[in-house]
Amino acid sequence: MSLDAPGCRISFTLNGTEVSADSPATARLSQVLREKVGAKDVKVGCDAGDCGACTVLLDGAPVCACLTAAGQAEGRRIETQAGLVARDPHGRQLARAFQRHHAAQCGICTPGMMVSAVALLRSGGALTEQIVEDALGGVLCRCTGYRSIIAAVLDTADRPAETKGGVGAAIERIDGWAKVSGAEQFGDDVAPADALTLRVIRSPFHRAAFRFGDLDEFRDAAGLALILTAADVPGENRFGVIPGFEDQPVFASDETRFKGEAVAAVVGRPDLLDAMPDFPVSWSELPSNLAPDLAVAAPLLHADRAENVMCRGYVARGNAKVALEGAAHVAAGDFSTGFIEHAYIEPEAASACRVGDRIEVQCCTQAPYMNRDGLARILGVSPDAVRIRPTATGGGFGSKLDLTAQPFVALAAWRLGRPVRVTYSRAESIATSTKRHPSQIRMEIGTDAEGRIVGARFDGSFNTGAYASWGPTVASRVPIHASGPYLTPNYEAKSAGIHTHTAPSGAFRGFGVPQSAVAQEQLYDELAGKLEMDRLEFRYLNSLAAGQPTVTGQVFEQGVGIRACFEALRPHWQRALREVAACNVSSRPHRRCGVGIAGGWYGCGNTSMSNPSTIRAGITADARICLHQGAVDIGQGSNTVIAQIFAEALGVAVGDIVLIGADTDITPDAGKTSASRQTFISGAAAKLCGEALRRQILRLGNVGDGAKIHLRDGVIELSENGASHSVPLPEANAQGYALEAVESYDPPTTPLDENGQGAPYAVFGSAAQMAELEVDCELGTVRLVRITAAHDVGRAINPALAQGQIEGGVAQGIGLALMEEFLPGRTENLHDYLIPTIGDVPPISSILIEGGDPHGPYGAKGLGEHCLIPTAPAILNAITHACGARIRDLPATPDRLRAAILSLRNGGGL
Repeated sequence: MSLDAPGCRISFTLNGTEVSADSPATARLSQVLREKVGAKDVKVGCDAGDCGACTVLLDGAPVCACLTAAGQAEGRRIETQAGLVARDPHGRQLARAFQRHHAAQCGICTPGMMVSAVALLRSGGALTEQIVEDALGGVLCRCTGYRSIIAAVLDTADRPAETKGGVGAAIERIDGWAKVSGAEQFGDDVAPADALTLRVIRSPFHRAAFRFGDLDEFRDAAGLALILTAADVPGENRFGVIPGFEDQPVFASDETRFKGEAVAAVVGRPDLLDAMPDFPVSWSELPSNLAPDLAVAAPLLHADRAENVMCRGYVARGNAKVALEGAAHVAAGDFSTGFIEHAYIEPEAASACRVGDRIEVQCCTQAPYMNRDGLARILGVSPDAVRIRPTATGGGFGSKLDLTAQPFVALAAWRLGRPVRVTYSRAESIATSTKRHPSQIRMEIGTDAEGRIVGARFDGSFNTGAYASWGPTVASRVPIHASGPYLTPNYEAKSAGIHTHTAPSGAFRGFGVPQSAVAQEQLYDELAGKLEMDRLEFRYLNSLAAGQPTVTGQVFEQGVGIRACFEALRPHWQRALREVAACNVSSRPHRRCGVGIAGGWYGCGNTSMSNPSTIRAGITADARICLHQGAVDIGQGSNTVIAQIFAEALGVAVGDIVLIGADTDITPDAGKTSASRQTFISGAAAKLCGEALRRQILRLGNVGDGAKIHLRDGVIELSENGASHSVPLPEANAQGYALEAVESYDPPTTPLDENGQGAPYAVFGSAAQMAELEVDCELGTVRLVRITAAHDVGRAINPALAQGQIEGGVAQGIGLALMEEFLPGRTENLHDYLIPTIGDVPPISSILIEGGDPHGPYGAKGLGEHCLIPTAPAILNAITHACGARIRDLPATPDRLRAAILSLRNGGGL
């Protein structure tokens, strides 16, 4: 319902101030608060009451503003996050606690969490974890894993957070206060007030031919400002992220390839769009194929890709066939995973303005320079004519690497010369955004009689959907990783990306590696069973050590941390085995306890290709230090970590630095936020930049390397050997800097040969996790008790941020293992698509292994992807340990687990 439709005058108190708005009484309160009275701290994630991000207090009681009619607010008192932090002691203390515990990562769910928590705190009762979980259970978070949020609510004592310290200090997020105070602005928060609204016309079929009616007549009759189709794209009507695979049209021409694909866009005032009659397009449904195993005989989606194979990947070392034939023990199996939705709480949103002969786009994105270059090709202009100004990004996990809403608003604003905005509905986001690749995997692994791996073979098929997106990266990365972090002398791994008539599969935290880990780690458990070996000790025996080759022949003399991860878990593992044994003796027969373990690894950065980041910094004439940091922080903490690295290298406090965030006009290209690359690669560039700027300062002061730098009263002071003096700064350059440094870092890698041999990554991070759980064998349900996670981080630049990444990754791994499955054409919302809630994530114990790495800044490695990889297989192995049933087709929902248990019983196993 448009807020411009005839309505009434609704008056209420908002955060202590009397306000009123003209609105239909039946309009959503969330819309009125955001669009009529400017309460942008009220976030909208679903418009269905599923995510809870829009929670406000109505006369002190928490309600979902998206489900509350505006008329219900008449004469009543409304409080939002911003008002509570500004006016309520509980809100202020809670905000500080959220800062202290790093309970806000991307920040999009934080308003709903904090508002719900304030209502609980006001009740005055004693708090427990269970009480907090019950109070906050209606709010979803996709980033944190909830544990830090629970900790913050239980610790609202008014004490300061850690704000000082360089590398190794758990300082608070330097961009965190905006998230916890309600000031943070996301994609839909920044659209100009006079912007027109854009809506996309999408295919209702998996595959269809279509024809338009008279669009000019329709536009004029409906009072629209513009209708866009493929014919209106001035440049290339295609985009993509991998060179040579730019195959997705902005608007389909003649035929659509997945349900939800765009064919047109309409632009106008919201009230006119709401009143618009059916768009003049006729559809003819065509035969479609959703299954990779039927793709050979299905219609070709792309004429130059035979049998609908997008591309293949291959790694071979030694002779796997011969090794497996001679193995003392072999385990083999078929495994599958389905589509996984990113389910970030912020739907895609963008706005654009034409400024002379340039277009400026504000959007939630993980890749501003990739967005810029892609839009330039679509518009037919030079990259310099496009400016991307990233907003805060309310969760990404890979899907916000791709262009989504940006081309539509850029084209419209370019044509109209007026600001244009778009925000996807939750159904639109789920239908059209990229997904984790479904996988069909066949794997076999063999050992000798002593338990050492002698060989492995892997064959994986990945449903890449209608268009390539990041499919080539998945196809190339999976064969490298499918051995896990284990010495495998004879190895052959094949992968293929297969086109189907579904939404494209793309990047999602791990680029296919979590799917391969589900197979390899379950087979390792089976091999340990055949050998009658302890499952942890089997993995430890086979873990890669320094000086041993990976399956691509790469040898690391330092920085191989997987054995240290298993060693760190050993006492927890032994304790858990004792407790499980005692539990299974004393518990009811249908409730069985289990513990599972899994390892994982992940190469940081792009695979076998150049992968640079550039960081710029300058000192103004009044001695302000400005850090131009273009690595987009989507909640993982790159703003803070990179600032800590830069400050350490320069030799100043983090608080002395002015952060200038991502903007393609004013920050250099720090690369995309993906592949666990920002701490490692952009961090290395920041270290080089800080060191370069420090050398300039020390030369000006004619002091030695050990001198200390101080900023006081607009001047730089240097102290050495008890003496101090100020440094005269030169005149500022055209950019306003008296001193300036720009440095880049590109990790050393080599291309892979025809057998996949080479050095694809400069750094691998590794991890080992164990899951403790209980299975109800009669219901097929799983109750997680505890996750213990040991991660080789090289060096923890900020231990609190590292812990937050681990907890968030584990939560997504829980979803992959137990509940998440997107069904093309059927899944539309966060009610039917289940992600872990605050009650689904058990206590998580994080163990940081800091062995250092020769390439990383101060020894640091990336972490984001690694956190997820071992979680699902550890849970699946624990399920088998508890009840004997093995789940090879994910997710392990109660019906599937119950069926597996019954099948095992019928075969005499239980």
